[in-house]
Amino acid sequence: MTTSSNDMPKATETDTEMGAETAMTETKKITDKELRQMFWRSCMLDSSWNFERQQNLCYSYAMVPVVRKLHEQGSEKMKRAYARGLDFMAITPQLSTLLMGINAAMEEENANNEDFDDTSIAAVKTSLMGPLAGIGDSLIAGTLRVIATGIAIGFSQQGSFLGPLLLLLVFNIPAFAIRWFGLKWGYKQGSSFVTTAAESGIMEKVTYLASVVGLMAIGGMVASYVALDLSGVMIGSGDFATPLSEYFDMIMPCLPQLFAFGLMYWAIGKKMKSTTLLMLTIVVCIAICGLAALL
Repeated sequence: MTTSSNDMPKATETDTEMGAETAMTETKKITDKELRQMFWRSCMLDSSWNFERQQNLCYSYAMVPVVRKLHEQGSEKMKRAYARGLDFMAITPQLSTLLMGINAAMEEENANNEDFDDTSIAAVKTSLMGPLAGIGDSLIAGTLRVIATGIAIGFSQQGSFLGPLLLLLVFNIPAFAIRWFGLKWGYKQGSSFVTTAAESGIMEKVTYLASVVGLMAIGGMVASYVALDLSGVMIGSGDFATPLSEYFDMIMPCLPQLFAFGLMYWAIGKKMKSTTLLMLTIVVCIAICGLAALL
């Protein structure tokens, strides 16, 4: 028995609409459930602080619900997303959700767009981390905490139980509000930022500029926090003796610090453990100080 082409069922407008709806549902979208999970997990940001990458472990932990929602289990994109979450992180905890929201929006675009350059996620995160930390430290630690403590001390000196209670309320109510609305705003603005940047073709420029800012921040940290004082080593004798550090400064300021940082960076690149490098640095510094004392 044969069936003519005229007897075959034809696609109706309803079928077409259902197909369009199915295609729309394939777009991966972060929901309020994942945002709430990120919010509560962000409260643990400093609970596993470490000297090497500071808040990276709990930042990655807070991003887990988003990564699981957007990427297939065991996929290359999921692995790269988890690896990005373990990068160095140092930010005021109450403002971390703003960065997480932007991060989540970019991960969402990465999941839905095969042509998305996922290196821009780490670049944008690195470039925003420092400025947000500066704003947060001034606003939260330098202002809100001081005001809350001042109010609490006034009541506590009078023996009132309202002292510690007000300390918790005055500090935590604004802090938690900043966490929640910062997360929502960051995700909303992050989505529009990614869409606008993709349409205008500016994403490559943003990635480049973010990388430059990140490198500038690292260079500033090396010059400010890496100490290698060679002023005790003198070149010449008598009245003509000049500290070795002055010669290095003539070539380039902070050159010894840059050399020490480069040496450590090279050692870590050779898979030396950070704890081993730290202990080796301590031993070398003690040996140099002892040698200088003998001379």
